Amino acid sequence: MEYITINGGKRLDGSVLINGAKNAAVAIIPAAIASSGICIIENLPDTQDVRVLVKALQKLGIDCDFIDRHTLRIDASTMSGYTINYEQLKDMRASYYLLGALLGRFKHAEIPVPGGCNFGLRPIDQHIKGFEALGAKVLVEHGMIKASAERLKGASIYLDVSSVGATINIMIAAVHATGRTQIENAAKEPHVVDTANFLNKLGARIKGAGTDIIRIVGVDALHGGEYSIIPDQIEAGTYMIAGAITKGDVTVENIIPKHMDSLSAKLSEMGCEIIEGDDNIRVIGAEKLRNCNVKTTYYPGFPTDLQPQMTALLCNAQGTSLLTETVYDHRFQYVKELLRLGANIKVEGRVAIIEGGAVLTGTRVYSTDLRAGAALVLAGLSAYGKTMINNVKYLDRGYERFEEKLSKIGADISRVNIDE
Repeated sequence: MEYITINGGKRLDGSVLINGAKNAAVAIIPAAIASSGICIIENLPDTQDVRVLVKALQKLGIDCDFIDRHTLRIDASTMSGYTINYEQLKDMRASYYLLGALLGRFKHAEIPVPGGCNFGLRPIDQHIKGFEALGAKVLVEHGMIKASAERLKGASIYLDVSSVGATINIMIAAVHATGRTQIENAAKEPHVVDTANFLNKLGARIKGAGTDIIRIVGVDALHGGEYSIIPDQIEAGTYMIAGAITKGDVTVENIIPKHMDSLSAKLSEMGCEIIEGDDNIRVIGAEKLRNCNVKTTYYPGFPTDLQPQMTALLCNAQGTSLLTETVYDHRFQYVKELLRLGANIKVEGRVAIIEGGAVLTGTRVYSTDLRAGAALVLAGLSAYGKTMINNVKYLDRGYERFEEKLSKIGADISRVNIDE
């Protein structure tokens, strides 16, 4: 058991190097199973989700080892099974990508119903719809998803919602389907594009990733290759908000500034100075933050994975702000913890009404999920006194050396092992 302690009120100043994208990594690692060659994946984040996924591949008999902390070698030719049990992946949402990868190449897969952060209903019906359209039989029973097919055949698939997970999963499976597959109303997120680019590097024929129509021509086999994952949009956004919430001066390095447009626009609207470079963004916090309204949506709109962090920032703004969540139905569970710090927030359905300007004061709070944990850290940075954050295991799923990076730019933050 561990918790994080923060002595708030410190101005952050300096540069932060952003790691590879967690959401891309957890899709690209399973996608490597689709290859009959050796894959070298670089710029991986050293996070719990990545480590759990690697162990799951090893349990399948796959030769999968780290060359260094951020580089992974995968050789799926040694694979000896198609079933993953619940205990291996019970806390991980992105385990469903193994379904598309195994089904596509081996025509059989059994994985547990995905777990992950609990912030509302996240059905996988669009994944199943896509697999069935490709000719697979899918059965969900006893907590397992079982998919099989004699062969996969290309099809036209319209997604009822622009699901990132379903888009990537169907795309991975369709690479080995005979003929042509078309995914309409596809998600456009950067990690969708990154997964398509990775598969194309291995010999896949995918066009249109990043638009709402993706076209795939099936191939007989994929060869190996080397690939470097894109920078993490959400990690970058979290540190940008950290600069703003502490009235600091923070530069995030090794990023794709275009991916940050929706956040940069809101921070500028609130009074922060945003300076873009070729691969970096500098955020200079405003002495008095202005209120603004935010609505989460699919890329290129404001990302739902930055919604909790943005709520923490709006607590420090002057006036009333409205934050509307359109992607997930119960993503405000963390608000009760911000209230313990002194925030003034009222939630009505999918809308949070935030009365800014309240004085936040440190106390013990509990993280409810990955991005909620990040929001509590940000709130703690701006609060008076000491904040103690429990359930830091969630943070380890998506942030590499979070406390260390914040400490290097001026935060008074540390991790405490309760046993010690």
